[in-house]
Amino acid sequence: MRYSKEHKQETHARIVKKASVRLREKGAHGIGVADLMKEAGLTHGGFYAHFDSREALVIEAFAYAMDHSVEHWRKIAAETPPDKRLSTIIDSYVSTVHRDDPGRGCAVPTLGAEIARESAKTRKAFAAKLEQLIDVMADQIPDVPRKTARKQAMATLATMIGTLVMSRVAASGELSDEILVAGREAALARAEANPVVKKTRAKVN
Repeated sequence: MRYSKEHKQETHARIVKKASVRLREKGAHGIGVADLMKEAGLTHGGFYAHFDSREALVIEAFAYAMDHSVEHWRKIAAETPPDKRLSTIIDSYVSTVHRDDPGRGCAVPTLGAEIARESAKTRKAFAAKLEQLIDVMADQIPDVPRKTARKQAMATLATMIGTLVMSRVAASGELSDEILVAGREAALARAEANPVVKKTRAKVN
């Protein structure tokens, strides 16, 4: 049976979406092609009709997850007053909800260590998406030179990602909760260094 171009595109998108969730849950090597295709309701044999290699699927699935994170942050920024955007992003990221649902969360804490050991092509794709995330965070740090905003965004994001990784390693008990609180406070302390946030909070107080 010959399918239309639209049908193939829809099927391709479904595979990528399903793979994106499963890869974040199980890791880049925690689930095979056959299982990924089964998740999408397809046979293993149809895989190469959509992807040149497993690496190609991993790159697309990772990009899908990162694009979702970028859009989520942009939505927060659009719906939140300027002085609260950065802190709102931090609160939504360093949270029990995010910790307990890796399959629908940021791909960096779940796949970062594995991607760092992948091919140069995969790492390059990962780095490009990571830079987009940094740029979106830097956009929420106004009234400072762009280089300074990016530096602050990198440090804040590193704190957020490290906190999430540690909290997941500690499972979901008391230690995990303590790590989340400490990491959130550290990330928010960096946000407080933003002149706009400090000025606004000073007026309120």
